[in-house]
Amino acid sequence: MTPPRNGPLAVALRYEGKGAPRVVAKGRGLVGERILEAAKQNGVPLEHNPILAEALSRVELEAEIPGQLYLAVAEILGFLLRASGRLR
Repeated sequence: MTPPRNGPLAVALRYEGKGAPRVVAKGRGLVGERILEAAKQNGVPLEHNPILAEALSRVELEAEIPGQLYLAVAEILGFLLRASGRLR
């Protein structure tokens, strides 16, 4: 059964250089909108990837992302870092 889709789904990750990135915020609808707005206001780059967001939304808050998602997250982080000029 697919969960209802009521508004945007947003998942925020934090990577501190050790271990895997952690899910630090997630939400759908109004909460998702607030996460996206906070990211925009703080200059955090955004990636629109509904399938990955759905998978990441199943990870508990403050938990590291599971190994199955490493490659997908690494590719997006690399793209965002190159786009921002922080990685060549």
